[in-house]
Amino acid sequence: MDLRIFTEPQQGATYDTLLTVAKATEDLGFDAFFRSDHYLSMGSADGLPGPTDAWITLAGLARETNRIRLGTLMTAGTFRLPGVLAIQVAQVDQMSGGRVEFGLGAGWFEEEHKAYGIPFPKEKIARLEEQLEIVTGLWATEAGQTFDYHGTYYDLTKSPALPKPAQPKVPVLIGGHGATRTPRLAARFADEFNMPFGSIEDTVRQFGRVRDAAREAGRDPGDLVYSNALVVCVGKDDQEVARRAAAIGREVDELKTNGLAGSPAEVVDKIGRYTETGSSRIYLQVLDLHDLDHLELISAQVQSQLS
Repeated sequence: MDLRIFTEPQQGATYDTLLTVAKATEDLGFDAFFRSDHYLSMGSADGLPGPTDAWITLAGLARETNRIRLGTLMTAGTFRLPGVLAIQVAQVDQMSGGRVEFGLGAGWFEEEHKAYGIPFPKEKIARLEEQLEIVTGLWATEAGQTFDYHGTYYDLTKSPALPKPAQPKVPVLIGGHGATRTPRLAARFADEFNMPFGSIEDTVRQFGRVRDAAREAGRDPGDLVYSNALVVCVGKDDQEVARRAAAIGREVDELKTNGLAGSPAEVVDKIGRYTETGSSRIYLQVLDLHDLDHLELISAQVQSQLS
C-alpha cells in the first residue's frame, strides 16, 4: 500500500508552508505530495493568507524536491484551457525530472468561480471528455507532427503539440462517485482511478463499475491502479486523537466512520480493509499543515507496518 500526502491549501496555506510539508513528505518516506486545485476556502476556514495556484505550487516543488511524485486531486477542468494546461503540466514534468501525475476533474465548486470571475458551464462532463482527449492527444503526438482537434467545445488546428513531458507517459488520474460517465472516462483515459472520501462499501461498488467499464472498452481492468482519498487523524492515545480532531474542526467518531482516525493500530486495520477492495494507494488528506509531528507518527507507526 502506497501512502501519499494530500493537502487542501485553499483552507489557508502559503507556498512556504506547502514546501515544508512536501519536504517532510519526502524525508519521511511517503510516496507523493498532492494538492487540491481550489481558489476559495470551504466551511469555517478563513483561507488566509489567500489561495495558491496548484500548478505554480507544483512547479516550485519540482525544483525543491528530489524523489516524491507530484500531482493534483484534481485539477479543475473549468480553470484552464486544455491546450494551455497540456503545456503547463508538461513543463512541470520536465522541471521535476519526470515526477508528475495528472489528475483532472470537471470542476464543481460554483462559488469559487463566481468569486474569481471564472465561467461555470453546465456541460462540465462533456467538456472534461474533450479536455482529456486534447491533453493526452497533444502529449502523444510525435515530435515534428501536428495535432488537430475539432470538438463541440474546443478547436485546435495545426498545433505543434509542444512541449513534451519528460515521462514517456504522464499518469492520468480520474476519480469520483459518478455511476456511469465517470467509470467510462476512467476506462478510456485513466492510469489510476481514485475514489474520494468513500466508504468501503461505496469503494467496492465504484471499483466494480470501473472494472466493468474497462472490460466493455476492451481493456484489462488490472491495467488500472485503484486508490482512495481519505481524511487522516492519528494519535498515540485517545487524547492526542481528540486534540488533532479538534484542531481541524471535526469529531472523532465522525472521523473514524468517514476516514482514517484513531490509534496507529486502528488506522492500519482500516487500511487493510480498503486493501481488500483492491485499493493499492491511499491519499491521506492532511488538514493541519503545521502539525508535522502528525506526519512523523504516521510514517513511524502506520506506514512502517504497511511496508
